[in-house]
Amino acid sequence: MRPTTKDLARVAGVSLATVDRVLNDRPGVHRKTVEKVNSAIEELGFVRNASAANLARGKIYRFVFLLPKTGDQFLGELLYRIDEANSAFSAEMIHVDVTRIPENDPHRIAALLATLDPETVDGIAIMAPESPQVRDAMLRLEERGIDTLSFISGQSRTTGGDAVGIDNRAAGATAGRLMGRFSGARSGKVLVIAETMQSRDSLERRLGFDQVINADFPNLQVLPSLETWGNQARAEKIVQTSFASHPDIVGIYILTSEARGPLQAIATAPHENGPVTIAHERTPFTEAALISGELDAVIAQNPGHLVRSAIRILKARSDQKEPLASQETIRIEILLKENT
Repeated sequence: MRPTTKDLARVAGVSLATVDRVLNDRPGVHRKTVEKVNSAIEELGFVRNASAANLARGKIYRFVFLLPKTGDQFLGELLYRIDEANSAFSAEMIHVDVTRIPENDPHRIAALLATLDPETVDGIAIMAPESPQVRDAMLRLEERGIDTLSFISGQSRTTGGDAVGIDNRAAGATAGRLMGRFSGARSGKVLVIAETMQSRDSLERRLGFDQVINADFPNLQVLPSLETWGNQARAEKIVQTSFASHPDIVGIYILTSEARGPLQAIATAPHENGPVTIAHERTPFTEAALISGELDAVIAQNPGHLVRSAIRILKARSDQKEPLASQETIRIEILLKENT
């Protein structure tokens, strides 16, 4: 049988009420008494049941996902999975809210983070492009006792920090390998489209993609990344201009998690080479594009796993425990027409 608080009280020679005060860091306990209880904990190998303790105290974990204001089907899938997780984790006294942020305005994001109160928020998961303002605001949050986690779009953290998402460099390298294999012996150029290259995930995907293409597929020349900024008119213009300027495009790589805009722009632009097209994230649109042949492959990550992992990590940090790394590793999935 695992030791209980009654066993701790017996071995330490104190009351149950004293054990409770020590376990919950309440004041009014003499230092020597605290040492006795801690010695009993070591002697018995006592492991506190955090869930039972939280239930007894009525503790509620309050987490916030900060997600972009703009977005399409992938963002919608994340919102759906957050609602799903709220129901699934309710028995563990976990409540999750969503706040939408202006993803292209780091000063406003930093100002919003500065308003968060540790009395009402235990931890945040933020999906935003990398910027010094957001990074520093996250560090200040941690100093105030609010745990922070980079969600999908990571921040470069000088002090480390938690993050949830795939290894984006490996994901880009995977896309490069597929692009090279699917292109076969054809020579030509590869068009790369991103919503913004300020996003760390896009930068890392591009680095991984270039590494594989440059090393193993000399028949392919990767063009500079083009940013749509989430604007459909801009996406159509840069795609049309690219095809007009480079008639030898044989491949298209869409870095952004929202591929519908670029794919619609590609569908309306005249091109003759039947380019190999690879995108990121499974959505109803990319799934339909795979089935119709508009897309050759999708590099994906499970949105439900992303959300659940973020919640579990924030809860572990709130309980001052280490997350289980093997459980929180997000796999890179390769989707083809045949396995949708």
